[in-house]
Order: sequence, then C-alpha cells, then structure tokens
Amino acid sequence: MFLTRVCCMRSVLRSRNLLVPPAGASPSKSRVISSVVRFPPLGQHPFHPAVGQRSSPSDEGFQIADESIQKYLENIRLEYYALKVSDQLDKKDIKRMALLSHVVEMYEQRRIIVDNLNSLQEMSSEKDEDMLQLMREEKEAYTNILRKLDGEIMDGILKMDDEDDFNTLILEVAAGVGGQEAMLFTRELFDMYCGFIDYKGWETEVIETEDTELGGIRHASIVVHGRDAYRYLKFEAGVHRVQRVPTTEKSARIHTSTATVSVIPRPDEFEIELKDKDLKIETKRASGAGGQHVNTTDSAVRIVHLPTGVAVECQTERSQVKNKEIAKQKLLAKLTQQELESKFTAANSMKKSQVGSSLRNEKIRTYNYNQDRITDHRVDGGTTHNLKAFLEGGPQLEDMIAKLQAIHRKKQLMEIINSTIETK
Repeated sequence: MFLTRVCCMRSVLRSRNLLVPPAGASPSKSRVISSVVRFPPLGQHPFHPAVGQRSSPSDEGFQIADESIQKYLENIRLEYYALKVSDQLDKKDIKRMALLSHVVEMYEQRRIIVDNLNSLQEMSSEKDEDMLQLMREEKEAYTNILRKLDGEIMDGILKMDDEDDFNTLILEVAAGVGGQEAMLFTRELFDMYCGFIDYKGWETEVIETEDTELGGIRHASIVVHGRDAYRYLKFEAGVHRVQRVPTTEKSARIHTSTATVSVIPRPDEFEIELKDKDLKIETKRASGAGGQHVNTTDSAVRIVHLPTGVAVECQTERSQVKNKEIAKQKLLAKLTQQELESKFTAANSMKKSQVGSSLRNEKIRTYNYNQDRITDHRVDGGTTHNLKAFLEGGPQLEDMIAKLQAIHRKKQLMEIINSTIETK
C-alpha cells in the first residue's frame, strides 16, 4: 500500500513541477527540492493543533488547519455540492458555483494530502533505514504541496468577496482645501491614475472634467473598465495630502493642500437607456477660443434629460453632429453615475466615508515634495521615495496598493474566522 502511494505521489509531484533531478544525477534519479521541514514529536500531527490546543484567530498568521477555517471550508464544500446537484440554478447560483469550484477542488486535494501524511505518521516506528529515508522524502514532498495548496485556498477564499467583484467603476477626483494649489495637485493625481490605468491596460471613458486657467482641475470623473479594476483602485479612495512650496509662493513657505478621491463600483450588466422623447436638445454658438468657424456657427450642443433635469454641454468639436454625439455620451455617463448612487443604498455614505470633509488631518496618504517622500498612513512602514516615479502611476503605485491589499486580506480572514466561531 505504501509503495502504491509513493508511485502516485511521484506522479503528483511531476505534475506540479516539484520533482527535479539533483545536480550531477541522471534524469531517472529524482529527488524533491524543498526547504527543511521540522517534524513534530510522535503523536502530534504536523498540520493540526495538538490535542487540547486551539488555534487563535488573533494569531499573526492564519493556517488552513485552524479549526474555524476548516469549518468554513467544509461549509463551502457542502454548499458547492448542493448547488451541483440542483436542477434549478439561476444566473446567480451558476456564478456562485463557479467561485466555489476552485476552492473546493483545492480543499479536497488538501484532505487527500493530509490523509497521506497521517499514514506516514502512523508508520514512524519503521526500523528499516532505507524505508525511513524514503518516508522522510515523501513527507517533505507532501509538505511542499500542502503549502502551495494552502496558498491557493486562501487566495480562493478572498476572491469570493462579492464586494470586490466589479470590473467597472467610477473614479472621481476633486480639489479639497488649498485653493489653486489644491487644484494643481488634483491634476497631478488625475494624471497619476490615468497613467496607472494605462499601465494596467484598462479602458476609460471621461464623464466630465472641470479645468482651471492655471492648468489644475476642480473636479473630474471617469469610468474605468478592466479586470479587477475595483480590487485595485478602491484603496485609493480618501483624502490625499500634499506638502510643498507652491510655484506662486514668493516667501518659500511650505503649504499643505488636499484632494479627494472616491471610487464607486458599477455592475457590468448595468445599463441606462436614453430615449429621444426624454431629451431636449438645444444648439448655440460656441464661445471662447477656436477660430472664426467655431464662434460663428451653431456647433455647440446642450442636452437636457427631462425626467431628471440633468444637463450637459459640448462645444469641443467644429461639427454639431460630433458635439451632439459627445454630449449624449456625457449625459449617459452622468445618468449612470446618478442611478448607481441611488441603486447602491450605501453609495452616498460610501462616498462620504471615503472623502470625509477634505480636511488636512483626514488624510490617507501624504506627498511631501521637499523630502521627495510618499507616506501611506494606513500601512506600517508605508513610506517610499521618488515622487516623480510614483506619480507616473506605474510599478511604485502598484507596490503601494499591494501592501494595502495584504492588510485588507488579513482583515478579511479575521472576519471570516470570527464569524465562523460566532456561529458555533
């Protein structure tokens, strides 16, 4: 029986690329490459708490072997098979089953590995040295696979968070305290997020931007669409603070200004229909710079959505037809945002909790230009340098978000563990 299990084990190892030939050995002789594993005394299983000992959810790390997580996983397994045998599944059930399937598969593989480790533990009294060496190698190999499975299971649990299951969102940036300096900083934040969106390969659609004469932004909102967009950008919501000497400051004093960021998720299947009977379309002459043609023809378009009173204008193009098309797109985006905020009962409170009152002391992140420093106040040791690279919205911003994701993951696991214990 043991030799049969060994053969099966080697097949599993090869499939997971954990079995490789050692240096100087022929390809036919293989061994497992792994870190040194310290095994517990006889009678104590290496992947479960000792008898009478219970893993605490307040521990620094989390183990799949924790009793509470085991209970949670068993509930997931039972839920999955109940859905699988059901002949009346709706779209929501099918989506839920797809989310559960990977975790259940990994969990069942883990149970097989743990059973094999238990069998090895029972054979620890074996006297033959060759057999003992083989058992140690197999135990080490099983341990490696178990670690990988545990990581995959943890990732799978966290991906089942429905709150994060949005590929489309509305991102808003707005100037806070600090006048023109705050508006200039808001422009830099907006450009940073546009750079990050481009870096991630996502798509954007501008709802509106309100620019200033000095090149700043009072307010801007865009629709972002891309895989896991909300999972990343939700951590950017809040008050961002900048400390620097403004270019208009003659006495070289450091000013502190703020900008606010809000992130509202949008369901992928969400759609607004514009009906012609609900639109009041007006044309007029464009104003401002743009040449003789722009200022002497009725190319500017204003559209009012009669049921809601929402109005938009567009005069960026020379053609009235193009301006009308752009205005409709802007109106559609605005109505979508408005409908989402009413559809999600917590959206307004979400936005308020994200941006606060824009005061300087309500910051989530500080950008200090004199020290070339970025500090995220939600992360222990959340300080990095090189502002120029950070504001490009590339790898440095992604690294900061990764730290925030790790903190969020730990918080999620704590909630899962605590809720499971409370239901016992």
